[in-house]
Amino acid sequence: MIKVQISKNEAETQKIAGDLAHKIGNSKDSVVISLEGELGAGKTTFVKGFARELGIKAKIKSPTFTLMKGYKIPFDKNKGKLKVSNQKYMIHLDCYRVRDHEDLATLDLKTLFKAPDHIVMIEWPERVRKILPKKIIRVHIDHVSKNERKITIHSHINQ
Repeated sequence: MIKVQISKNEAETQKIAGDLAHKIGNSKDSVVISLEGELGAGKTTFVKGFARELGIKAKIKSPTFTLMKGYKIPFDKNKGKLKVSNQKYMIHLDCYRVRDHEDLATLDLKTLFKAPDHIVMIEWPERVRKILPKKIIRVHIDHVSKNERKITIHSHINQ
């Protein structure tokens, strides 16, 4: 399934991300989401909206220098937000500073990608493409203008 949407601002980008969180929130499998787009396209903004919809209250910043940041998904997610039954953690990876998957060998990403209680969101996935699972949700964000973005979601989940 491919879905293309135009976002006119950050709030709309976060809403599109929240809608995706609703679609995958009750998945019984691991979920890996690749976030593609040039610098400043809105990848981290997308992660913020996704995390907020999961009920994560922490301030989301791109882990460019730490490479990976994990967030516990709150147990009670029914306060006007998404009810997630299986996932317990959202993992945010930023691979901008890595050359390839070998730079991340100590993180054991293959195991992380298979964990059924994790949602893994990866910025700059092309740097680690060799180790990405086959079943992945691809989000590509293109600049249309200063504030507008075209967001294309390639998903195996009905949207």
